Amino acid sequence: MNLPTLYNGMVAMPQDEFEQLLEQAAARGAKRALADVGLEGEDAAHDIRELRDLLDAFNTAKRTAWQTVIKIITTGFVLALLAGALLKIELFGGQ
Repeated sequence: MNLPTLYNGMVAMPQDEFEQLLEQAAARGAKRALADVGLEGEDAAHDIRELRDLLDAFNTAKRTAWQTVIKIITTGFVLALLAGALLKIELFGGQ
């Protein structure tokens, strides 16, 4: 690694060394961020997969709940229409 040089108040260094420095800083930052939320160590990948699975299950349950609500409303509407039609043709002995 070459020593960086100062040029007009700016630090200059070769592009490949700069990119390597950025990668190292990004890796350290990512590790620190994961550690801050308790996802450090060897089990971190497993924990993240479990969190994704839990989120997928929650989204599936939410979608199923909405579908069930819509089916109940639709079924109620159809039954109300059917009951109204049956009353209209006086099938139940209406007047």
